[in-house]
Amino acid sequence: QVQLVDSGGRLVQAGGSLRLSCAASGRTFSSIAMHWFRQAPGKEREFIAAINWSGGSTYYADSVKGRFTISRDNARNTAYLQMNNLKPEDTAVYYCAADRVVRVTTRPAYWGQGTQVTVSS
Repeated sequence: QVQLVDSGGRLVQAGGSLRLSCAASGRTFSSIAMHWFRQAPGKEREFIAAINWSGGSTYYADSVKGRFTISRDNARNTAYLQMNNLKPEDTAVYYCAADRVVRVTTRPAYWGQGTQVTVSS
């Protein structure tokens, strides 16, 4: 079992930056892959980014590539999503998720509660 608590979402202006955090507990953090997904109103939940257990491999959706950066601190049991040059279309509830391996096309097993990011124009 893995428990995830994601945080850091807030209202930000277009062009601004935000860093989301995801604190994990319950399983050795360094043995799990971490992910970020988002869900906008009326839309399906979509994959944003993932990072493998060591941090040596990262994966991004085309919509955020070059603007968002996923990272992890295994000593702090925490994953991050640095979001730069935010756009109104980035407005969504952001969820961190975890699994034994990276899941890009399927859903990870464990989920945080979500944190709201709102980008104003």
